[in-house]
Amino acid sequence: MSLSAAFTNALSGLTVSSKMAQVVSSNVANAMTEGYGRRTVETSAVSAGGVGYGVRIDGVTRQVNESLIQDRRLADAAAGEAGVVADFYASIEDMIGDPTSDSSLSAKMANFESALVEAASSPDSTGRLTTVVNTAKTVAEQLNSMSDDINDIRLGADQQIGKQVDLLNSTLSQVDDLNDAILKASTNGRDAAALMDQRQALIDQISEIVPLQVYQRDNGQVALYSTNGATLLDGKAYEIGYSTSGRMAPNFSLEGGTLSGLTINGEPVSTTSNGALGGGTLSALFEVRDELAPAAQEQIDSVARDLIERLGASGADTTITSGSAGFFTDAGSAFDSTDELGLAGRIEVNELIDPSEGGEVWRVRDGLYASTAGDVGNSTLLNGIADALIESRSASSSAFGGTSYSASGLMSELLSNYSSARQSAEMTESYTTAKQDALVEEELSLGVDTDQELQSLLQIEQSYAANAKVMQTLDTLMQQLLEI
Repeated sequence: MSLSAAFTNALSGLTVSSKMAQVVSSNVANAMTEGYGRRTVETSAVSAGGVGYGVRIDGVTRQVNESLIQDRRLADAAAGEAGVVADFYASIEDMIGDPTSDSSLSAKMANFESALVEAASSPDSTGRLTTVVNTAKTVAEQLNSMSDDINDIRLGADQQIGKQVDLLNSTLSQVDDLNDAILKASTNGRDAAALMDQRQALIDQISEIVPLQVYQRDNGQVALYSTNGATLLDGKAYEIGYSTSGRMAPNFSLEGGTLSGLTINGEPVSTTSNGALGGGTLSALFEVRDELAPAAQEQIDSVARDLIERLGASGADTTITSGSAGFFTDAGSAFDSTDELGLAGRIEVNELIDPSEGGEVWRVRDGLYASTAGDVGNSTLLNGIADALIESRSASSSAFGGTSYSASGLMSELLSNYSSARQSAEMTESYTTAKQDALVEEELSLGVDTDQELQSLLQIEQSYAANAKVMQTLDTLMQQLLEI
């Protein structure tokens, strides 16, 4: 081997060792950077006419397990979807309240029933009659509050959908821009690994919102599709359309046109979990807004209707005639069975017995529409009202099927339904989160191992020192030759 060939070999070795040291330092520095793919330097031997002329750098390779990342992204979406549903059921359960808490619906109903029993034992007591009215008002006000809370949940979901759609659009645009930058870098022979890291982090941001399939294209490009087949980016970013609502009411719906759906490039798409963008937090929010919350509204409306009908016409109070408002009213009027939606938000105690509205509490004892006060010792009507509340009867609306309940039993069934649903949703959330955590841990284990990188650095140091020693020796030889 000639001295020039030896110089070339040693010099190329120094160059490669220097590049490797640079890459290792980058790996160590980014060991905790989200989306960072470990780099390795790819090399090959250089030869000419069968003579070795050192080593060349073929490129820097970004080491990632695309299959594992894809599985983790799908787990992100599943965990996000399960979390939204579990949070909803927990909110409804909290809204109904723990029966052991004085602020719960069941506790307030129990107070109302107890007040009736106490008033019946001393029907001449204005204080006890007043307590009956006040405890009844707390039941109605609790139902009003629950209806308002459900509206707030729906409005919150609607607003959150808008934010997620905005994030989808902006992120897809950024991924599209990075695709272009990666293409330019690749065609110009520049390292595009850092751009790919940024792109991976952006795709990870939206994988919880919509489960994605990532397809590799030429020159480092990627295309993004939802797992249900909707194109989000392929050559260009697609536009997701959505309009948020400024307010919410029980009768607002997607089908009625009062709430917005989704479009992709102007074309309407399904918003369900099986729809074009289903399977992540976005479709879960639509499920809350359009299915779960309206179902909860229907059930509390059924509870309100049950109370109104138990203490209305044909009940214990014979002064209440057909078409007249009973003990509980629909915003002060008689209840119309064709207008049940949102009833829980409108139920209130009849103003005829509410002193704060100019009513008279003796009507609780003697009849809502009695012309004059009756025998102060007569507890017949009070006992009749109490009996009507504990009577087992089927709810008129379909929310609870045909099973018979007392008034308090219906409320207990409401709580039981949502407690069971919450537990089931939390089990699903726990499973999906555990799967997500396992995949994240596996992905991290395949990332930058600082111990391994430091070991590589020691080998690189030795290689650099060896090549430097060769260069030094060759320089000494050349000096000796020149001195001859």
